[in-house]
Amino acid sequence: METSGNLMTIKDTTSNPAPLGLLGFGMTTVLLNLHNAGLYELNSMIIGMGIFIGGLAQVIAGVQEWKKNNTFGATAFTAYGFFWISLVTIWLLPRTAMGEGLKSSETAMGWYLLLWGVFTAGMFIGTLKLSRSLQVVFSTLTILFFLLAISDFTGNKGIKVVAGIEGIFCGLSAMYACMGQILNEVYKKKVLPL
Repeated sequence: METSGNLMTIKDTTSNPAPLGLLGFGMTTVLLNLHNAGLYELNSMIIGMGIFIGGLAQVIAGVQEWKKNNTFGATAFTAYGFFWISLVTIWLLPRTAMGEGLKSSETAMGWYLLLWGVFTAGMFIGTLKLSRSLQVVFSTLTILFFLLAISDFTGNKGIKVVAGIEGIFCGLSAMYACMGQILNEVYKKKVLPL
C-alpha cells in the first residue's frame, strides 16, 4: 500500500491465476478429445476432470481474475469452467431419477456447441490485443466447437474424429500457454515465447 498526499494506492501482489485456468482447460480438453478421436470411451476420468479441473479450477481462476480487474480472464475462465460443469451435468443428469428420460438429442447438443462456438469466436477477437498463444488457444477452440456442432447436426462421426484431433491440439496449446506463463515468471526471462 502506497500513499501520495490524500490518495492511497493498493498494489496488487497476488499471483497470476491464468496458468491455473489454462491448465484446467487444457488438460481436460486434451482428455475429452482423446475420447472424441476414438482412443477410449467416455468414462469417469473425463467426468472427474470435467467437474474439478476443467470446472472448479477454472471458476476459481476466473474469480481471481475478477479481483485483478481482468474482465477478459474473469469471463473466459468462469464461463468455460461452468461449460465443463454443465457438460458433465448434461451427461449425468439423464442417469438420475430427476433427469430420467431427459437425454439431450444430437440436435440439441449441436445448438449447445454452436452457441459456445459463437461466444468463443467473440472471445477470439479479444485475443487479437493479447498474446499469440491465447490467439492460438481461442482460434482452435472456436474451430473445435464448430466441428463438434457440425458432427452433432449431421451425425457424421468422421467429423467428430477430426474435431478430436484438432481439440487435442487446442488443449495442448492451452497447456503450453500455462507453462510459458509459469516458466517465464519463475526464470524472469522469456523461456517460452507467448
